[in-house]
Amino acid sequence: MVLKHIIKIVSLSLLISLFLHISSVSAARQYIFKFATLVPPDTAWMKEIDRWADEVYKKSNGRLKFKIYPGGVMGDEPDVLRKIRSRQLQGAFFTGYGIGRIYSSARVLEMPFLFKNTDESDYVRDRLMPEIEAGFKYKGFELLGWPEIGAIHFFSKKPIHSLQELKQRRIWLWQGDPIGEAFAEAAGVSPVPLSIIEVYTQLTARHGSIDTVYNSTFGALTMQWHTKLSYATNVTMTNAIGALVVSNRFYKKLPEDLQKLLKTTG
Repeated sequence: MVLKHIIKIVSLSLLISLFLHISSVSAARQYIFKFATLVPPDTAWMKEIDRWADEVYKKSNGRLKFKIYPGGVMGDEPDVLRKIRSRQLQGAFFTGYGIGRIYSSARVLEMPFLFKNTDESDYVRDRLMPEIEAGFKYKGFELLGWPEIGAIHFFSKKPIHSLQELKQRRIWLWQGDPIGEAFAEAAGVSPVPLSIIEVYTQLTARHGSIDTVYNSTFGALTMQWHTKLSYATNVTMTNAIGALVVSNRFYKKLPEDLQKLLKTTG
């Protein structure tokens, strides 16, 4: 009888321990945030994204972990957007091109020659941001951050002193970008539509299809385009925008404290 009683107590203790262990594992469930960007590895921008991921991991006690796909390995921004919508990814760092495919009205902030300086751009952005955030939510995304890309210039293998010289250049156009297409039509230039993934290859090729691109100075450095180009225009076309986003589908599955953590750190 004593032995049976001991076995019952031991069995009960084991069951309680197992239950507590399962409860602990359940409470500490880990969420994987699959995040893509065109930004190449080992650049200042990528290091900042890595720093953000580390901060989130530490502050969540390992409950929220990033799996980052840098350098365009998930494709151009339209490809990344499709993969988020098909649940292969949950978030991304988009430039204005990708932003426009989510909530096109936000691109008013990078209309060519609309703002004299970043102070004007920031002033308008601050007042439009509640509407922009609401627009992203309506389209199925949570806006986590707004890392602007910088002032956009033309970079070329040959000098550009005038609009006439610009028309003689073989200018890259981000394929499918409505603002780029409208600008080209208004300026009377005939650009070469390419995915951004193809730009470096075409600049490197001996008989590449382009000899001129547009980007921010830091963007041209980050994408390594500057190694194939010799000239930059001193006229600023616009101040390009960027956004850190997460799908609402993934965001709403997170516990409230992890939602708050993503928003505040982003």
